[in-house]
Amino acid sequence: METIHIQTESKQYDVFVGEGVISRLPEFLNSHLPDATKILVMTDEIVAKLHLGKVLSVLDHLNPAVFIAPGGEKAKTFDVYYDALTAGLENRLDRKSVILSLGGGAVGDLSGFVAASYMRGISFIQVPTTILAHDSAVGGKVAINHPLGKNMIGAFHQPEAVFYDLALLGTLPEQEVRSGFAEVIKHALIYDPDFYQWLRTNIQDLNSMALGQLSQSLIKGIKVKNAFVSQDERETGIRAYLNFGHTLGHAIEAEMGYGKFTHGEAVLIGMIFALKLSNELLDLNFDLENFTEWAARLGYQTSLPPQIGYDSVISRMKQDKKTVGESIRFVLLGKVGQPVLKEISESLLLDKLKAFK
Repeated sequence: METIHIQTESKQYDVFVGEGVISRLPEFLNSHLPDATKILVMTDEIVAKLHLGKVLSVLDHLNPAVFIAPGGEKAKTFDVYYDALTAGLENRLDRKSVILSLGGGAVGDLSGFVAASYMRGISFIQVPTTILAHDSAVGGKVAINHPLGKNMIGAFHQPEAVFYDLALLGTLPEQEVRSGFAEVIKHALIYDPDFYQWLRTNIQDLNSMALGQLSQSLIKGIKVKNAFVSQDERETGIRAYLNFGHTLGHAIEAEMGYGKFTHGEAVLIGMIFALKLSNELLDLNFDLENFTEWAARLGYQTSLPPQIGYDSVISRMKQDKKTVGESIRFVLLGKVGQPVLKEISESLLLDKLKAFK
């Protein structure tokens, strides 16, 4: 087991990574939350069938309550959020109760926002079950979606701990592996050129990754996330660099329909576009053709879906949380490992999108 210590302005906590780490949950609850009155396990209908029994068996003596949300981004709606709050009230959760999030990024976002707003904030623990959640489970950004934008309704609410049990990742379908690994690639590009080169050398087939390779990739990604979050918990500065690829990526998700195009696969397209902008606007010397070929071999789509229109995707990007005024703010790279923020006018962006498509 590897323990990664997360330090933010508001809270310190640990991420436990390894096979079988969920067995340590009772010990952690006893030592860190000894006054916990009730536990509500929040998961989704897909994860419940695969892993809920394992977690309930570990926590059996605590008699936890359970709330099951729809799968994927369908969990992050106002209606589901309301139902989750109702479940908390019906199960008589109080200010010393704990929400345990079991699932991927969507469940983690929903659970964290419920925890942040229930009785003005109660404790929660993340138990991620996807590769993508190595990014979303760390850092305390929790939210639900609005039809006009992804993650627009939310809060900053750090977990008490993250139990990243690698044994729970074996059931992931190929598409979810790709979705999660895109964030690993992102972390390497914005922070660690050596890690990026290691990925290019060692990862040629996502379906045949050795557990050691996956573990190393996730641990490195979490440490990169911590490097930004520890300095800028509420995204007033450098934490925004973690949005590399997300401005266009979120627009693609929204245009395609949440849940119809995975987050990571959309972000990968956004990263390719951002790298192209970086080469053209910042004189980044990056072999984009070689990168795109590698991404395609890993199974990623590398261009805009043909049904997406320029005007609609720009409209989505203008609604992004990172947008300022009439300019759209992008995270670009001056060099691999050196991200920068650059505001791009709508007219220039339209020209670049046409060339990209």
